[in-house]
Parts: sequence; C-alpha cells; structure tokens
Amino acid sequence: MRTPVHKTAGTNWMFVRIEADNGLWGIGEASTQYKDAGVAAEIEDFGKYLIGKDPFRIEHIWTSLYRRVTWSGGAVTMSAISGIDLALWDLKAKALDVPVYELLGGRVRDSVRVYANGWFEGLDTPEEHASGAKAIVDEGYTALKFYPFKGPQVITPARIRHGVDLVRAVREAVGPDIEIAIDIRARLDMWSARRVAQQLEQFDIAWLEEPVLWDNVDALVEFAREVRVPVSTGEQLYNRWDFRPLLEANAVGIIQPDICHAGGLSELKKIAAAAETHYVTVAPHNSNGPISTVASLHLDMSIPNLFMQEIFVSFMPAYDAVLTNPIVIKDGQTRPPDGPGWGTDIDEEALKEFPPGDYTPIESEPYLEF
Repeated sequence: MRTPVHKTAGTNWMFVRIEADNGLWGIGEASTQYKDAGVAAEIEDFGKYLIGKDPFRIEHIWTSLYRRVTWSGGAVTMSAISGIDLALWDLKAKALDVPVYELLGGRVRDSVRVYANGWFEGLDTPEEHASGAKAIVDEGYTALKFYPFKGPQVITPARIRHGVDLVRAVREAVGPDIEIAIDIRARLDMWSARRVAQQLEQFDIAWLEEPVLWDNVDALVEFAREVRVPVSTGEQLYNRWDFRPLLEANAVGIIQPDICHAGGLSELKKIAAAAETHYVTVAPHNSNGPISTVASLHLDMSIPNLFMQEIFVSFMPAYDAVLTNPIVIKDGQTRPPDGPGWGTDIDEEALKEFPPGDYTPIESEPYLEF
C-alpha cells in the first residue's frame, strides 16, 4: 500500500496474510522503508516452510525462522519474521474469539497514551511550528515529537540556533505540561550532539532520540551518561540480543523497539520484559502502517513499563480508509478496536485506492545529508 507523503514519496506499507485451512486468516505487517523487494522475497521463502504447519505454535515458528536460517537477523529477515508473527497472533486470537492482548496475559491498563508525530509536515519557521504544535495540543494530545536539527553530522552554530528556536517556539506555545520529544534521527556526530543536548536542557524535553548513530553502543552509552537530558534509542535494533548490551549498560531510560522490525509481538514482549528488569521504560517506535499501530496498541495494553505510543497523525486518514474498524483517539488516549484478534482488519478492496509507489533505493530516501 502506498503511504501518505512523509518527507518524500515512494514509501510503502506491506501486509502479510496467513490463511488457515478452516477459513480463518490473520493479518500482519512487515513495512520496512525502501526494502520492499528484499522483505517480500524473504516472506515468500519463509512461506514455503509455513505451509502445513500448526499456526497456534507461534513460539516454535518464530524460533525456527530465526534459528534455522543461515545469516539470520538484520532488517530484512527480522521484518519478515515480524510480519509473519503478527499475522499468527491475529489468527490465533480470532480462532479463540479473544483480543490479542488477552493472550498476552490480559490488559494492565484501560487505555494507551499516545504522542503525536507527523503534525509538522510543511512547517518551516518557529512561528509555523508554534501554531502547528498548539493545534495538535488543542486536539487533546499531551505529547508530541519533531525533528528540529537537520543536515550533515557536524553541526554549525547557525543550525543549533535554528533548531533551538524551533524548540523554544513549540515549548512556549504548548506550555510546561506537554511532553516534547526531540528526534535527532542519528544525524549528528558526538561533538555536535553534545552541543545540542546542552542547549536543550532549558526546555525540559521528554527525550533526545537517536542523537548519534545506533551502531556503536559504547559511544551512545557514554553520551547518555554525560548529558543532562533523557536519551532514547532502539528503532534500529532488531531483537532481544541487540538490546542486551544497551540495557546492561544502564544508561538509557527509554527504548523504542519497532514491532514491524524487531521480531513482532513475540519479541517485543520479551524485549519489554528485559527492559523492565533494568527499570527502563518502553515507547514503541511506529512510523509504519495501520496493522503496526494496532498491534503496538495490543502490546501496550499488556506491558507494565509502557511510557507512550508513537502515532503519526498525518497517517490517520489512510488508516481510516483501509481498516474495517478504525483507531479512535480521544484526549491523547486510545486503545485497540473492540473485537477478536486485532479487533480490525484490512479492507482489501480499499487497498486498490492506494497502489504501491515506486522509488529508487538510496536516491529516494529522505535522509540524504548526515
């Protein structure tokens, strides 16, 4: 399914449908920006193994897909496993006529607090950001996130000043009680990120997300211990073993695994439990499609160490167009739609209104300057 335009055109959402011989089916999602061909091929290969298996044996299937495959792990394989895992949970819960979260031990809360991403599309100046932030807060959201620092890894005083001006404008517009998260998107080097963090202390931000590249845990841990703002990371870590050294360092207070990339519901439940032993809270990453969002909400209902759930408000009209039962957000809170499985499904006729977009790997990606 073609996504709404977000920084660039061409990104797609990919769904996985697994059918049982009794006519039931489950829907998963394996959206992985700009890696459609690789993930689709991996899913088709895994499909050869899945045919004829017992779909209730979710843990066995997950372990087989991960452990019995040479060159396992990484974005492509883990996203394929994620999509399959999510579809199996939906299928099993439908067969048992219960919501997915009931299979996870039941709910620990009545609703999930969400934070707004995507509210800033087309905004540039501090005044525009202030107006956009005020508007989203007036809709009932109590938390928001945006990306005020762009460009090459080595920052300049002018870029720091511009980013700080945007954050100041948003803070002044929404007041002291609204959570503001700042996502660096791993654009900066260590020296630049330190300078930015120092300037952001005055705004009492909820977290500084991916200040530096994710592939050097020691460097990130050192940074998190040095600065005086909360640091979060994790959207590009793909399983519990990737998260282990980060958690054991006891330096990052918020992790952000992605249910479409880090092994699906089965694995995120384990990652959240591991985080709980280190008193780390979870704010699942979610820049994906409607099934990713609904599945994340079922996880959120079942884990005690949830902080907030990411929602792209700019994606909601597309979600509404293809879901058979919509996600309803009120006063910055939501919960999964009522019903067995996810509580909603994909209207496959509606998908025809969103034919997949085309793109050129690398060239079409929005983050050309690092």
